[in-house]
Amino acid sequence: QVQLVESGGGLVQAGGSLRLSCAASRRTFSSYSMGWFRQAPGKEREFVAGVRGTTGSSSYADSVKGRFTISRDNAKNTVYLQMSSLKPEDTAVYYCAAVLLLRVWVPHQMDYWGQGTQVTVTV
Repeated sequence: QVQLVESGGGLVQAGGSLRLSCAASRRTFSSYSMGWFRQAPGKEREFVAGVRGTTGSSSYADSVKGRFTISRDNAKNTVYLQMSSLKPEDTAVYYCAAVLLLRVWVPHQMDYWGQGTQVTVTV
């Protein structure tokens, strides 16, 4: 079992920045691939960014490439999402997810989820 706790969400003006954090409970954190997803009202949950546990390679949704950066600190069992140049369309609940055997970054393939943190970007 892996417990994930997100933090760092909030209210920010367009063009601003936020950093989300996700702390994991498991000591084998480094074995897990970690991802960030988001869900806006009335929309399906979508992939934002992910970082593999084995290689450390990262992936991004096209909508956030060049603006968001995912990173992980295995010593702290924590994954981060640095968000810059935020837009109103980035407004959503952001979820951290963990998967042991990553095939593709889709919500139904994740093993564990955090409770989510709200990000609201105003014009």
